Amino acid sequence: MSVTPKFPQVTPSFHSVLKQRVNRYFEENNLTPTGGWRLFTKAILLFGMLTAAYLVLILVQPATPYALGLCVLIGLLIAAIGFNIMHDGSHGSFSKYGFINKLAALTLNLLGGSAFMWNQKHNVIHHAYTNVHDVDDDLDAGFLMRMSEHQPKLAIHRLQHLYFWILYCILYLFWVFYSDFGKYFKGRIGTVPLKKMALKDHLSFWTGKALFTTVFMVIPIYQFGFVNWLLGFLLMTTVSGFVLSIVFQLAHTVQDTHFPLANEAGKMEDEWAVHQLKTTANFATRNRVISWLVGGLNFQVEHHLFPRISHIHYPAINKIVKQACAEFNVPYIEYRTMRRAIWSHVSYLRALGRA
Repeated sequence: MSVTPKFPQVTPSFHSVLKQRVNRYFEENNLTPTGGWRLFTKAILLFGMLTAAYLVLILVQPATPYALGLCVLIGLLIAAIGFNIMHDGSHGSFSKYGFINKLAALTLNLLGGSAFMWNQKHNVIHHAYTNVHDVDDDLDAGFLMRMSEHQPKLAIHRLQHLYFWILYCILYLFWVFYSDFGKYFKGRIGTVPLKKMALKDHLSFWTGKALFTTVFMVIPIYQFGFVNWLLGFLLMTTVSGFVLSIVFQLAHTVQDTHFPLANEAGKMEDEWAVHQLKTTANFATRNRVISWLVGGLNFQVEHHLFPRISHIHYPAINKIVKQACAEFNVPYIEYRTMRRAIWSHVSYLRALGRA
């Protein structure tokens, strides 16, 4: 059983000052930290596009090139719904109403995942102990990938910066058909015990898997035959897997992020907020198209500091966070473009494989 580390209580606290300034921004502008009408509109648009693309594919059955194009589009929309709707919902920032947040979070079950497992893995563990070895399960990609300097290095890792693209493409399949089930039956996420599941959690888990299987496997196989379905399904999941993987990896596993360890007493060196700034990176924050598509997850620093604030507000509080970091001499990691962030990620993997 893992013993999670503790963060020191610091006076004056950088985090408390930052929270005061951000809260003041919302009060002075008479705003709520949730998504509001802009996020509702985006959710309707994304789900409408996914529904339309799926119905055209199943009912119209267009020629092969158009059908494959729709599979790519569906794959992109699955990732976009995860970034924009599920993610905010799981953090309670989609709406001021709790039941709407739960519905938004449960969209993950419709797309093959598990909102319960995601909450435990992402909200409870990853956000609290970002980039902490043997605690943050996001760093555990199996023996094929070395994601931090604290993990053992194998000979195959010398090539990880070349073959990681393939692994990222199969992430969605791995997540839906293996990873969730592993956590479910083992009762833990990495070394951290899983929160006890209530009956509704068990029902939600299995209902979601059954629904995904029906919608994305049984019905298409009946309509198109096994071989044609398999080609489209692999294309869809490859697109989703790669987009989901690369966006999340650019946030934490790049050249400038840190991977701190607790001391012998089980305490981290920095207060929690400073730890988040040292382990998290932004990218392409001036690109409005990328920001819209990835649900503000290119503002990953702001998200980790204020996970219960909707991504709609990240561009505004970005300025507040940067100013506070400059005053407190706290690092702020940001890559101007997505291309630079990807290059940093590739370079990081290459360095780890050859260290």
